[in-house]
Amino acid sequence: MQAKHDIMNLQTDLLIIGGGLAGFCAALDATRAGHDVILIEKQPDIGGSSAMSGGCLAFAGTDLQQTDGVEDSSELLFKDLREVGQFENDETLVRAYVDNQLDTYHWLKEAGVVFGTHVEASSGQSVPRVHNVDPADMVRTLAARVKETGKARVLTSAAAQRLLRAVGTRAVIGATVAQEGETFTVHGRLGVILASGGFCRNAELVHRYAPQYDAAVFIGGDGNVGDGLRMAWELGADHRDMIYIKGTYGKHPTDETNHHSCLAVYKGAIAVNQDGHRFVDESISYKLLGDACIRQPYGATYQILDRRILESGDNLTRILDLERRLEEGLMIEADTLEELAALIEVPANTLAETVANYNRYVDEGHDPDFGRRHLVHEYGELVRIEQGPFYAYPSTAAVFGTYCGVRIDAEMRVLDVDGEPIAGLYAAGEVVGGLHGAAYKTGTALGKAAIFGRLAARSAKQHIEEPVECISS
Repeated sequence: MQAKHDIMNLQTDLLIIGGGLAGFCAALDATRAGHDVILIEKQPDIGGSSAMSGGCLAFAGTDLQQTDGVEDSSELLFKDLREVGQFENDETLVRAYVDNQLDTYHWLKEAGVVFGTHVEASSGQSVPRVHNVDPADMVRTLAARVKETGKARVLTSAAAQRLLRAVGTRAVIGATVAQEGETFTVHGRLGVILASGGFCRNAELVHRYAPQYDAAVFIGGDGNVGDGLRMAWELGADHRDMIYIKGTYGKHPTDETNHHSCLAVYKGAIAVNQDGHRFVDESISYKLLGDACIRQPYGATYQILDRRILESGDNLTRILDLERRLEEGLMIEADTLEELAALIEVPANTLAETVANYNRYVDEGHDPDFGRRHLVHEYGELVRIEQGPFYAYPSTAAVFGTYCGVRIDAEMRVLDVDGEPIAGLYAAGEVVGGLHGAAYKTGTALGKAAIFGRLAARSAKQHIEEPVECISS
């Protein structure tokens, strides 16, 4: 247990609210530049939703891609991000991500983050671009690097209550904080970075923007109730992409031990509803798949695959680790499609006809029902479903993150409803909107957290507001 504060006010250069990937990337960048940092985390432990994620980061032009013979570029990454977001995303934020992504990949490696040995293709990717990590270990590694600088103080079980502004300039210069029954203030000479995550644990707020997901499964850090968003709104902050809250497809509806989605569709499976019919182009973003799934009867569907597809999975990528799901008893297995249909209570003739039609579409190179052309986005040749045993993975949509939030500019400055920066207030990670737009590309949530966290710290150093007399928000 941490000692009680013997003073009411703490002073530092930069206050960071949130102890996930974005917060610790900001803290490491700032401390390595010689600045003192106080990072506060509402939960008893660091990590938040970052540590619970699938551990995928989207980078382009890396050594891992080159080793795997993958040709990629920043421009192709930019194109994919814009297209997957249906051009509803902020082009300047997409450019900020792309222009800083490769440097951030090398920076993370230099900090000791360990990536997998190869890359995979997933949602919204034209080429394999998933760089895998153990997400909890990544946050712990960065926290250790921050500690080594001797320039940071990390306070856990410490919840920000309100942002503080300076009299006259009205720049944000700190926050009031509650910890273990004590309330105190933290003043940051360079300002405040909000890295407080989303609000998937706030049912009222989710309902306000996405009532269609009222009955969905919600998975995320326990502290993700929108504190950062609320505090920014109190200062007049604008927001982005709130109407694009979506569930992620592929969550097993009854399993509570495995929080991650399974995306067998990206290896060639098809998705069928309880009537045995396909209902979507399975190659699209798993956020759009989530929307399509939630509209099916009971919001429940099945991914249908065969042995060859099962064996093509990747045990280093959680969302593609298909054989582990079989070992865990989550896959339903049968020797024939008719037997499988009986086990999942789907009309046998319909399921057999659906698979036969799909196999014909694969052979003909044309899917007249939904226009599927690739395994995922613009990558991968379609495969037939024909080699028994056959498998069904029960799948619904789960809200893992909200992927929307405060409006920022390319310097990570929070903007008010008039489009003007709120002096001294920066944001990074899931609390920000504008990068993803209408859908989502695998690896860009953690990628955004790392890249934008670093950019927020650098921006704070460039926009110093000297505090004067303090007032609350």
